[in-house]
Amino acid sequence: MSEPLLDIRVERKNFGATTVLTNVHLALQPREAVSLLGPSGCGKSTLLRIIAGLEKDFQGELRSDGSTVAFVFQEPRLMPWLTVQQNIGFSDDDHYDRAWVAQLIDEVGLSGFADALPKALSGGMAQRVAIARGLYSRPKVLLLDEPFSAVDAFTRMKLQDLLLQLAAHHGIALLLVTHDVDESLYLSDRVLVMGNRPSNIRQELAVELAHPRDRRDPVLAQLKVLALTELQHAHVI
Repeated sequence: MSEPLLDIRVERKNFGATTVLTNVHLALQPREAVSLLGPSGCGKSTLLRIIAGLEKDFQGELRSDGSTVAFVFQEPRLMPWLTVQQNIGFSDDDHYDRAWVAQLIDEVGLSGFADALPKALSGGMAQRVAIARGLYSRPKVLLLDEPFSAVDAFTRMKLQDLLLQLAAHHGIALLLVTHDVDESLYLSDRVLVMGNRPSNIRQELAVELAHPRDRRDPVLAQLKVLALTELQHAHVI
């Protein structure tokens, strides 16, 4: 096994007097896709924020090989006064790589919308812009916090497939927070089930299926039963 892109150990993370995370260890390999499942409020998003450097007040250690890390949030968080290409390039002038932005716009299926403002986009289109913006810095790790929770089921499936295509094409590792068991199993090489507060990783499920996957594969159905059982135990603890 190669050296991990990220190796995070959280001995303890508190918010005031409340301990949210304790004794969490997660290593992410190159090109690997990992999902985090667990009860609401168990610290999944907090763990992502620690890895992204947005949350620095914790006991533990984060080791990285120096790879760029990008973050895609639950909401697209587009700047409404900027066009699609300006949102992707983080700029309201020409100080960004226009050729690279144009390529990303094409890759996420938004050709013809480079000059559109966010108000002209559907929810799914806006999240495509957010993914392209995440790819702009050419990261090797993409952190995603429930990125498809606000779209309809069919759009969600299309965005899942798009994410897998982009990750494979650009050689990116994915770390995804989701409440959708099917999504976690469809996208990931490993699914990590977290317990209730104070939370740690209570179970790891390996998904040993090549991509592209059939959503009706009986192996996924069997793993879903295991994941739901673990989640049920996590909620009652």
